[in-house]
Formats: sequence, structure tokens, C-alpha cells
Amino acid sequence: MITSVESKVKRLIEQNTEIKENLRKYKNEIEELKTSNDQHQKTIKELKERIKLLKIAKSAETKEGAVDAKLKINEMVREIDKCIGLLNR
Repeated sequence: MITSVESKVKRLIEQNTEIKENLRKYKNEIEELKTSNDQHQKTIKELKERIKLLKIAKSAETKEGAVDAKLKINEMVREIDKCIGLLNR
């Protein structure tokens, strides 16, 4: 009976060690994901700022170029939106 209890205790200790190791790995993974998320948020912010600057720059163009500029900006905005969508996954 004592042998049975000892083996069960050993198994529990092994399981506890394994769980602690998994917990450590998951904590590290969470930190990496947080860092990655922060970088993505920074990229999104920079892209939004670029959009603003492009809109301002293009609004100063002549009327002939304004239509083309608006189309290009809209295309860029769609591309940026796609990128943002991918980053948010």
C-alpha cells in the first residue's frame, strides 16, 4: 500500500513539474504575442498617418490630376485596410 502511495505521489510530482513547464512556455508565448501586437499597432498607426499625408498632398494637385489622385488614394486605402485586416488576425 505504501508503494502504491509513493508511486502515485511520484506521478503527481512529475505531472506538477510538467504543468509548471507548460505554464512557463505559455507565459513566454503570451509575452511574445504582446510584443508582436504592439508592433502591429504601431505599424497601423504609421499607415494611418501616411494616409492622412497622402490625402493632404493629393488635394493640392490640379483638378485634372485630382480624379486620378483620388482613385489612387482609394486603391492605397483598400490595400492598407487589407494589411490592417491581416495584422488584426
